[in-house]
Amino acid sequence: MTGIIGNQWTGVILAAGQGTRMKSSLPKVLHQICGRELIKYPTELMTQLNIENIFIVVSPENAEAIRQELGDGFEYVVQSDPRGTGDALECVLPVILGTDSQILVMNGDVPLLRPESVQKVCLSHLDKSASMSLLTVLDVIDQELGIVHRDMEGRITHIVEATARLAPQSNGVLEANVGVYCFDSKFIGDSINLIKPNRVGERYITDLVAIADGQGKDINSENCFHPEELLGVNNRLELSKVEAIERRRIVEHWMLSGVTIQDPESVYIDHDVVIGQDSIILANTALRGTTLIGENCQIGPNSVIDNSIIGDRSRITCSILECSTIEFDVEVGPFSHLRANSYLESGVHVGNYVEIKNTRLSQRSAAGHFSYLGDATIGSDVNIGAGTITCNYDGVEKHSTIIGSGAFIGCDTLLVAPVSVGMGATTGAGAVVTKDVPESRLAVGVPARIVR
Repeated sequence: MTGIIGNQWTGVILAAGQGTRMKSSLPKVLHQICGRELIKYPTELMTQLNIENIFIVVSPENAEAIRQELGDGFEYVVQSDPRGTGDALECVLPVILGTDSQILVMNGDVPLLRPESVQKVCLSHLDKSASMSLLTVLDVIDQELGIVHRDMEGRITHIVEATARLAPQSNGVLEANVGVYCFDSKFIGDSINLIKPNRVGERYITDLVAIADGQGKDINSENCFHPEELLGVNNRLELSKVEAIERRRIVEHWMLSGVTIQDPESVYIDHDVVIGQDSIILANTALRGTTLIGENCQIGPNSVIDNSIIGDRSRITCSILECSTIEFDVEVGPFSHLRANSYLESGVHVGNYVEIKNTRLSQRSAAGHFSYLGDATIGSDVNIGAGTITCNYDGVEKHSTIIGSGAFIGCDTLLVAPVSVGMGATTGAGAVVTKDVPESRLAVGVPARIVR
C-alpha cells in the first residue's frame, strides 16, 4: 500500500458498547467473522496504516476479555458508564491531548472497512489541514445510519440520526456517515465539552459536525470505495450478512491468486488461511483458523481443515483435520478424521474411516480402512490392516504404541498399549498384542504369541 499515513496519527477504537442486541454473554466485538474477532479488524487496519499509538475504549464489563484477546500492544481506556460515543472519545482525550498528532476514530464493530478508504480520508484531512473529516457513502438508505446534511453550497452542516427525520437535500442524494472520523487535536480539545447530552443522557460524536459548522469551519469528507464498507454489526442477523460479504472477498482473493474454487458459495475460508497456487478447493469445504495449504493440492468436497498444515500435492477427500500437519504427496479420506497433533510424513496414505490422534506416520506408511491410531509412533513403509486399533487408554491414563519401519499389522489387530512392534515384524489377523513383538517376528492369536 502506498502513502501509509504514518505515526503522526493517534488511533482510537470505540469498543465499549453493551451489544445487548447480540443477546450474548460474549462482548459484541469478540464475536467472529471468518475466524477473526470483530475488534481485530480495526486494530489490524490501523496497524497496516502504520499507526503505532492505538487506544481502545472499553467498558468495565468487557475490558478484561478484550485485553486477553488483543494482548498488551494497545492502550485500554475504560468508559465507566455507557453515555455515547462522544463521552467515549472524551475518556481518551486526557491521555492523548498535548501532542501534535491527528486523531483517527473508528468503531469496533465495522469490520468491512478497507485500509484504502481510511487512508484516503486521512490523507485528505492532512492535505486540507481540516479540523474534522468524515468518511461517507452515497446513495445508502438505512434507518440505523446517520445521514450527512449539506447546505445549498454543498457544505456539511450536521448529521441527522435517522432517515425519517431527513430534510430534503439540494441534489436529492443521500449520504451516509460511516463512523470514521479524523480530528485535529486542537479542535477536538476545544470542542468535545460542547457536545450536549440527548434526552437519555448520551453524547454523540456526530454532534461535533454541527459544532464545527457553527464555528465556521469547513468539514472535510471522502467517500468509501465500496458502499458495503459502512455495514456494522448490532445483532446476529447483521453478523451473518457481514460475514457473507467478507467470505466472498476472501474467496475472490484466492481465486484471483491462482486457486480454483469449484463452488464459491459453498466454500468457507477464514481470514488467516493461506492457499498455494494451483490448488483446488471443492464444494462444501471449510478452511479454518491459520490453516496453510500447499501448492497443487485438492481439498474436498465436504472437508473441514482446522488450524492445520497441508504440504504440496496432497489430497484430502471428505475428511476432517484438526491441528495436524501433513507433508507432501499425502492422501487422506474419504471419511477420515485427523485429530490434534497428528503428523503424516510424505507419501502416507490414509483411506476410509480412519481416526488418528497424537500420532506420527512416517514416510509411505498406509492405513487404508477402518482403524483407530492414537498416541502412536509409526515408522516408514508400515502397512496398517483394516480394523487395527491402538488400545491407548486403560481407564486412567493414555499409553503409547510404537511400530517399527517395515512392519505389517494384520487386519483386526488390537495393540494394547504400552506396546511396541519391531521393525519388519508381522501381526496376524485378529491378534491381540499385549507384549512387545521383536523385530522380524510373527505374532498371532489371543493373546498374541510369537510363532516364528
